[in-house]
Amino acid sequence: MSKRALIVMSSHAELGLSGKRTGTWFEEAATPYYTFKDAGIEVLFASLKGGEAPIDLLSLQAPFTTANTEKFLNDPVAMKALRETNVLSTLDTDDFDALFFPGGYGLLWDLANDSYTIRLIERFYRSEKPIAMVCHAPAILRDAKKPNGEPFAKGLTVTGFMNAEDDELDLSRYLLFSLEDMLKHRGANYKGTSRNWAPHIERDGVLMTGQNPASAPLLAAALKSYLLEQQA
Repeated sequence: MSKRALIVMSSHAELGLSGKRTGTWFEEAATPYYTFKDAGIEVLFASLKGGEAPIDLLSLQAPFTTANTEKFLNDPVAMKALRETNVLSTLDTDDFDALFFPGGYGLLWDLANDSYTIRLIERFYRSEKPIAMVCHAPAILRDAKKPNGEPFAKGLTVTGFMNAEDDELDLSRYLLFSLEDMLKHRGANYKGTSRNWAPHIERDGVLMTGQNPASAPLLAAALKSYLLEQQA
């Protein structure tokens, strides 16, 4: 039986009071999609509301586009899947072997506050199923708990979008909370790079995290390898 990966995306499209549009960062959905499919891993998209998942418009523009984002835009099957994402709560998530959460600012307003998503992560962790989160996606760990009731992130080595990267985009003032500060406050061993936008991933048990969009290919490859090793 082939492995199955569920890519969970935000349904939120507004960046606080900034007037800017947001959503999921396109590269962080497109590259995992092809990384998994090319390896024979079945991929399904889901979001909280279902239907079309909003994409951050900035991620559709150069220099943020990639070969995979261009391929995705010209792939009718992939685009249909993005326009018709499944409602997360209606899926039998026990049928999936891994969770992948792309980043983007939208999830700070929906996935990070959604009890179903938080319980899903906790359940996968208890079952020792891999969870991969890139860019701002580790924000969803804010209210998650370990089986012993401690903060999920406590004692785990993680990464995610740095304060310095938010500051460089001049968007920190619009965010509900700082991802980096939150993870440190929850007791995580947070690791970032000395240079903004440098690719960087961390793995601690079944939790895999990537720092920024440039980290998405590395994170997707790490999750792919993990699943294929389990399948062997």
